[in-house]
Amino acid sequence: MLARSLLAGLLFLLAACGGGDAGGAFVESRIPPALSPRFWAPEGWAWGLLKIGDAPAQRYGVSSTPITPQAQVLILTGYGESAEVWFETARDLNARGYSVWVLERAGQGGSERYVLPRDLGHVPDFRTDIRAVKTLARMMIASAPGAPIIILGHADGGLVAIAAVEQGAPAEGLILSAPSFAGADPVDSGKAALVRAGLGRLPAAMNTGWSREGPDARAQRLTGDVWRGAVGKAWQTANPDLRMGGPSLGWLAGFRAASKAIEPGLATLETPTLMLTGGADRVADGAVQTRICKAMAKCRPYGLTTGGHALHLERDTVRVPWLAAVDSFVRVRAGSRPILITRPPDHGL
Repeated sequence: MLARSLLAGLLFLLAACGGGDAGGAFVESRIPPALSPRFWAPEGWAWGLLKIGDAPAQRYGVSSTPITPQAQVLILTGYGESAEVWFETARDLNARGYSVWVLERAGQGGSERYVLPRDLGHVPDFRTDIRAVKTLARMMIASAPGAPIIILGHADGGLVAIAAVEQGAPAEGLILSAPSFAGADPVDSGKAALVRAGLGRLPAAMNTGWSREGPDARAQRLTGDVWRGAVGKAWQTANPDLRMGGPSLGWLAGFRAASKAIEPGLATLETPTLMLTGGADRVADGAVQTRICKAMAKCRPYGLTTGGHALHLERDTVRVPWLAAVDSFVRVRAGSRPILITRPPDHGL
């Protein structure tokens, strides 16, 4: 069985070779036809690329307020998401007086790829993601000195947020929105052997590439909202470079390793933390989320009665209290800063 898997892996790698710059960074995206303006980029939105050592460049975006920002919110996307999915939330947070930065994950969204095909979510580990958060946070300090930094991590972006703060990323607060962590399920020995053999770039499951006929976030029951549930699929349909399918064996191994690595530092992590979960998460991931929050020194859980895994894309009955909880947490950390009308900084490339 392992020999057949190795052969299939080699054939897959050969098929993925070539393609010129198909794995390059993609910055400017096209607005999908018929997409409501509330899902467009906030006013003044600018893209940038962040290069960490020899790793592929990661795409980020930023939008500022016309007043002195009361705080800066750094959003870390979940698996498969591009920054465009967070435009509505960025606009809402800008309106509340916060600058918003969205950092896409390594090898995802408009970021440069480690391997081809482009829609395969692969990284050798999560270290580049963690280093990128620390680097971008230092850029944020230079952009708006004195404005507190709040890191908001969604899904496995929450795992990266914890790891980055444990490793020294400057942040006055952490918001974990439906965070994802590896459970205690046994590791598949065959897949682990493939990773050790240097075949971590193989897809974790076959036939999991992006498909135009594939389900959107609502069909996957990540949200109950028809319009918000279709946003991510709309951006990916209009912009092929944003398309994401399933993860690689290496990505899953990195996810497990990062989940294990944060455990020793949880009890001494003094950063105030808000963990937001929906009703669906408490059924699927509630046990591990509860354990992580209880292990943290200053974590406060906030469970919404209903809602799927993508709380930022939920119906207003869920999203409004979710956004209010985010705003309240940020505002407490921001305190009272003098409000001045300023020119938004130039974050262009």
